[in-house]
Amino acid sequence: MAASMAGAVARIKRDPLGVLDRARVERACRELGHDWRDRELDPATTVALFAQQVVHGNCPCSEVRHLAGATFSASAYCQARARLPLGVIQSLLHDTVEAALPRAGEAPHLWLGRHRTFHVDGSTFSMPDTPALRGAFGSAAGQKPGCGFPVGHLLFLFSAATGLLLDAFAAPMNTGDLAQAAELHLHLSAGDVLVGDDSFGSYAHLALLLAAGLHGLFPVHHARTVDFTPGRPHCPEGKKAVAGVPRSRWVRSLGGADDQLVEWFKPKQGPRWMSRRDYDALPASILVRELRRTTRRPGHAPVTLTVVTTLTDPHLYPPGELMALRLRRWDVETDIGHLKTTMGMDVLRCKTEQGVRKELAVFCLVYDLVRVVMLEAAERQAVPVARVSFADALKWMRHARPGDALPPLVVNPVRPNRVEPRCRKRRPKEYDLMSKPRDALRKALKKQLKTA
Repeated sequence: MAASMAGAVARIKRDPLGVLDRARVERACRELGHDWRDRELDPATTVALFAQQVVHGNCPCSEVRHLAGATFSASAYCQARARLPLGVIQSLLHDTVEAALPRAGEAPHLWLGRHRTFHVDGSTFSMPDTPALRGAFGSAAGQKPGCGFPVGHLLFLFSAATGLLLDAFAAPMNTGDLAQAAELHLHLSAGDVLVGDDSFGSYAHLALLLAAGLHGLFPVHHARTVDFTPGRPHCPEGKKAVAGVPRSRWVRSLGGADDQLVEWFKPKQGPRWMSRRDYDALPASILVRELRRTTRRPGHAPVTLTVVTTLTDPHLYPPGELMALRLRRWDVETDIGHLKTTMGMDVLRCKTEQGVRKELAVFCLVYDLVRVVMLEAAERQAVPVARVSFADALKWMRHARPGDALPPLVVNPVRPNRVEPRCRKRRPKEYDLMSKPRDALRKALKKQLKTA
């Protein structure tokens, strides 16, 4: 079975993706000092079975032996997964990313021909209700004891051009998105552009990006006042805020309306996710660019966006290009939807913290293997990788046999005015289901009262 799975992956792209090869798995085990016996469920076989389990919709452990055509019990397979070090799966994931990520640096995938771009976003996942998991990850705020399930926090980092998942940081439910900011930056190189939501547009995070030679593009936080009036006054840090007066100092306009260079000052109080020592090491102020534009789409109401970025040159980075890059942030919602909805990662099965982290790592590994399939198909079919169907690539990995050639995959049509995100949640919020019927009932009652 291990050789079968390794062969199925190796034929996708012969050079980098021999990651499930037996020799590669055993080498990772030796590097971590993990010893094993020569048995049916050795580390290489266990990794291949784990990946196959996730490819087949994270099926129950009792079903895995049927996928393998073997006779081992579900208990034996679970014990083999428990013996497998988490570091082995993380090493395989790292090798997959290192092998496939160079494509993000190729000319067709560079933004404006010079920058790699990345998406960052937070999400959650649930798991079985065990004391160990509830103690490790916690639960949703306000949840009564004995009700609901433990919930964990996830921070994702995706390559915007290729959709590859660089890393996923699992933490307790009450962890902020920026708690792993320092670890997240380690995956990036000088000149890379990070795109996220307004929680990443804080002074501390932008200062960290600048110190590392990185760039950021984020919506301005809703609590920050932005005024594009030339020469306007500002309220210095440490003094009581004045309604309508921004705390940033106006420096100069950048040649267009609602486009300016401003100086942000370091707040006296640092964020909870950063130590006082690290916060004190940040500069007293930074120069950033604030930009506001209104986007209009046929059939939709105008949307006004105000963003902050470290890309301050208006000639190298025109407003239209910055706004187009910002609007592509919705791609991360689709990527997360593929992981949580299409692949079924929103509800995990393991009952221990180590088991949950292994399960997450295998999901990330399989996701990236599917992405490599999509990159190969996009190159062969001469279409953008974003248009290749993730679900179709996953189905091919699920049903292909060793020796099968990669067939043409389904290409989604271009829908320029389609509402994003494109993935529908498996468990939509209650108001999404009930608000429209209630509104219709309310209108009908009012109509009856008028005619009575």
